[in-house]
Amino acid sequence: MEISSKEHTHFFSNNTIMPVDRSSFKSESSASKEKQSCCGGIKIFLGALSFVYFAKALSGSYLKSTITQIERRFDIPSSLVGVIDGSFEIGNLLIIILVSYFGAKLHRPRIIGAGCLIMSAGTFLIAMPQFFMGRYRYERFSSTINSTVSLSPCLQDKSQTPLSALEKSQAKINAGCEKEAGSSMWIYVLLGNLLRGIGETPIQPLGIAYIDDYAVEENAALYIGCVQTVAIIGPIFGFLLGSLCAKLYVDIGFVDLDSVTISPKDVQWVGAWWLGYLIAGVISVLAGIPFWFLPKHLPKPQSRKDSSSSSEHSKFIIEESKDQHTSYWQQAKLAEMAKDFLPSLKNLFGNPVYILYLCASIIQFNSLIGMVTYKPKYIEQQYGQTSSKTNFVIGLINIPAVAFGIFSGGLIMKKFGIGVLGAAKLSLGSSFFGYLLLLSLFAMGCENSDVAGLTVSYHGTKMMTDYEEALFSECNSGCSCSQDDWDPICGGNGVTYVSACLAGCRASNGSGKSTVFFNCSCVGTFESSQSSSAVVGPCQKGNECPKMFLYFLVISVITSYTLSVGGTPGYILLLRCIKPHLKSFALGIYTLAIRVLAGIPAPVYFGVAIDTTCLKWGSKRCGGRGACRLYDSSALRYVYLGLTLVLGTVSIFFSVAVLWVLRKRSSPRDETLSANGERGACGTKSRKDNFVNSDQLIQSTYWPEKETRL
Repeated sequence: MEISSKEHTHFFSNNTIMPVDRSSFKSESSASKEKQSCCGGIKIFLGALSFVYFAKALSGSYLKSTITQIERRFDIPSSLVGVIDGSFEIGNLLIIILVSYFGAKLHRPRIIGAGCLIMSAGTFLIAMPQFFMGRYRYERFSSTINSTVSLSPCLQDKSQTPLSALEKSQAKINAGCEKEAGSSMWIYVLLGNLLRGIGETPIQPLGIAYIDDYAVEENAALYIGCVQTVAIIGPIFGFLLGSLCAKLYVDIGFVDLDSVTISPKDVQWVGAWWLGYLIAGVISVLAGIPFWFLPKHLPKPQSRKDSSSSSEHSKFIIEESKDQHTSYWQQAKLAEMAKDFLPSLKNLFGNPVYILYLCASIIQFNSLIGMVTYKPKYIEQQYGQTSSKTNFVIGLINIPAVAFGIFSGGLIMKKFGIGVLGAAKLSLGSSFFGYLLLLSLFAMGCENSDVAGLTVSYHGTKMMTDYEEALFSECNSGCSCSQDDWDPICGGNGVTYVSACLAGCRASNGSGKSTVFFNCSCVGTFESSQSSSAVVGPCQKGNECPKMFLYFLVISVITSYTLSVGGTPGYILLLRCIKPHLKSFALGIYTLAIRVLAGIPAPVYFGVAIDTTCLKWGSKRCGGRGACRLYDSSALRYVYLGLTLVLGTVSIFFSVAVLWVLRKRSSPRDETLSANGERGACGTKSRKDNFVNSDQLIQSTYWPEKETRL
């Protein structure tokens, strides 16, 4: 009986164990399903976020590609275009704190979706003035527009002009003045860019945080790296789109293109700048749609639920098991955080490595942002290239060089196990050699085009007097000309004249682009002149200019690559030289400082400096200064490259100071002193601690506005 009883007991115990095994199997099965569900959800979010990064990078870079188009369309100076460009940063700063704080507590995917809608609304708003301003008017002599009216460009006597023609001309100007208020529509471009900045705000902080919260820990860095890689592709397509739109006339679809008498090489040419914004706006709308269908929370990966690792994220979040004390602890934590704010700020700014690196970054970003913003303009004016070709070159050559440089910097650090001191050296070396290469661009410029009355006299000698007085000469003294006009013609002597009237032309033949002017008294008096005829449009730059442009491209690509190599090491240096609990705060201050002290002012004062090199300003139909028509090539080269180089040199001095402080802290004496106490904020660690793994590199390849600052 005892045996049978034991057997019965054993049998019973087996029966009781079976359900436990089954439930265990069920839990494993549900965990597996949960993992699959989590992975599927996070991958959908990853794909959607990558597309949004692509969309915002595309629209941001497209704005850079249309700087000169906007300037000409609205007849505004470069300094004002700089204000428009900086408005994106202003919009971003307006709500960054609110979004970062409240966004984490609300439905993050939907906030990102709402941000995409605002961003697309801003992009559409930028394009709207095109549909309300009327057709684009450029300065052209009437016979080149209407072949039925044959007028002499040089009006020796007002009675030569038929009264009806004069009346029509005056009536057209008066009508234009009523619509001239449309020139203030650049304000809509500014407001649209401001809206773009507001809409873009939640994408980076909320998107990256969402991935970090719900991705498997070992995959988080890889996912973030994928997003940043797609962000680099965006500007390539942005500039290529800019190149395509710049080829098309601004009023395409609204006017007969055969009646357009200017070509893309003319400084008055304006491409279909608005078309790219409509395309970018549609892409932004499409990018935001998936976020409205994504959940507020995804199931957390099992590895994170069971993880006992002490990450920065887990240190500062109150666990749900302590819900009964939540309100008390939150109040206590808020009070503690408020009390700790000023000491933390003091601690941060008391760190010499951080403050020196911050100063170096601010000045270097001033240099790079100013250079990149006006690079298309510089290429167009210095080398006589069209907007279309300029954007194509930047998109297809320069930006891939930057992306490859960022990747190379991370690869070098991983391969050689470079620590903090090595990162500082690599960052400094990258800046030093980059700006050294930039120095060589001073020798790769083109001479000023020969423009009678502006860069050369009417007799062929170099100009020494004030250009406004020099526009008039004996050869055109009998003509009733305006010095405000800009309707360039190319004389048979290879010299450009501001207008057919100022060239003293008495007759013309043909219409549109094929118009030929004859009996031009100023062309005939030129020293090397063999003909007195001229054709519509300015003369080409010198024969050496295409060769110089090729040299410029080669050096520019190498410079872009060299400067980009230091991006990742510099960011690693920033992360390693601050105390762990201050890392987020330090990055926030760094981003804020770059935006406020570099992103906003740099385009403005670069634009003001470039405006000082203008030789001939256009005039608005109702008076007032318009956009610049002709720049002094030499002065533009020295101002643009000189300002970039001076700022870069100052940033190098700060980088040298960073390296000096790091060397001082890593001296044997400091090592001995820190053995018994707390090590300095950036003391030298062991090779193992300093070794930067691939995950860290992927996470650190982002800095403020990288994708639009290429």
